[in-house]
Amino acid sequence: MPVYEYRALDAQGKVKEGILDADTPKEARLRLRDQKVHVVDLRPKADVGGKRRDWIPPFLRRRHADEVAGFTRQLATMLKSGIPLAQSLSALIEQAETPELEAVLRDVREKVTQGANLADALAFHPAYFNDLFVNMVKAGQAAGTLDVVLKRLADYLQKQSRTRARVKAALAYPVVMVIIGTLVVIGLMTFVVPRILAVVATAQRGNPGATLPLPTQILIGASRFIGEWWWAAILVGAGGWFLYRGALRSEGFRYRRDLFLLRIPVLGDLLKKQSVSRFAVTLAALLRSGVPALQALNIVQNVVDNQVLARVVKEVHDRILEGADISSPLKRSGIFPPVVGYMISIGEQSGQLEEMLDRVAESYDEELDVATTKLTSILEPILIVIMAVVVGFIVLSVLLPIMDIGSSVRR
Repeated sequence: MPVYEYRALDAQGKVKEGILDADTPKEARLRLRDQKVHVVDLRPKADVGGKRRDWIPPFLRRRHADEVAGFTRQLATMLKSGIPLAQSLSALIEQAETPELEAVLRDVREKVTQGANLADALAFHPAYFNDLFVNMVKAGQAAGTLDVVLKRLADYLQKQSRTRARVKAALAYPVVMVIIGTLVVIGLMTFVVPRILAVVATAQRGNPGATLPLPTQILIGASRFIGEWWWAAILVGAGGWFLYRGALRSEGFRYRRDLFLLRIPVLGDLLKKQSVSRFAVTLAALLRSGVPALQALNIVQNVVDNQVLARVVKEVHDRILEGADISSPLKRSGIFPPVVGYMISIGEQSGQLEEMLDRVAESYDEELDVATTKLTSILEPILIVIMAVVVGFIVLSVLLPIMDIGSSVRR
């Protein structure tokens, strides 16, 4: 059933906006008329399929993890209380926080009432429900433990959100410093420095034999470049960004990028710990929910968000097909820390692999906190020194010709 978004006027003349599902636009208008509103605009809801817009930069792309985590926990609670699935979805539709989520849930409910299972209905909305989510729901339905699996999913999503929030919070101060420092330097170079140097140039005309110091000449060149070619710099930056986004479609490029990032001191250690933690907690959640090991590894390969680790996971998958265990390829990879391989080996031998993976995730979450603190403690003084050097160079470049003019006047 199509989903429509509308704009209407109620009896008091107030604007009312929302979405509803109906077979045809005519039926949608009749239903709105029954609500005593006058329809001003009615159109099909765009992007109900939940397709990702890859051209949008990641920092501008809306993230749905928190919305999905809340929806998942509420759905688990309702199902555990014995409320039928369709009624649970209807209740969640009424309290959806955003129109986009409401449209998605309406579409899911429509497919469920038409006979589709919940996992297949969710799979139509990959921007909200990824392969991990869909396969865990599918396993929960097959085992008759959907409410339990949904609760585990909610815990997993909230844990991942907390991890991302910790990393973002740790990096927020350095990022703000870089942005503010860059704006200050651009402001100085665009507005302040040209005026001061214009006064210096006027004074220099009275002494034709004098030459400007080298730092001042460099500063003048940089100031003129920013003033005259700022648009070219923006175009080059935008072009470079789109080229980079296009290159990310190549698996080989993503692998080389991730390998380079992992080799950066401190930052590489942070990224590795984050990826290992995500690998462990995701694999544990899938195995505990009844997803087969091979299928779970295929899902983890896409969720780990690092091509270097993803290739190792693929190798683990291939070796299992040949009869090997999970731990041996991890130990030989050189990417996963040796302790992870040994802990997983113990878990396999004792039949407690899920519990051991949880311990690995907890351990690396704690190390992730230490790594983020270490990274910020290193970045802050480095950024302060860099900004001090840049500002000091600008001040020195301005003062040197002024001092030369003062000394020539005294002579």
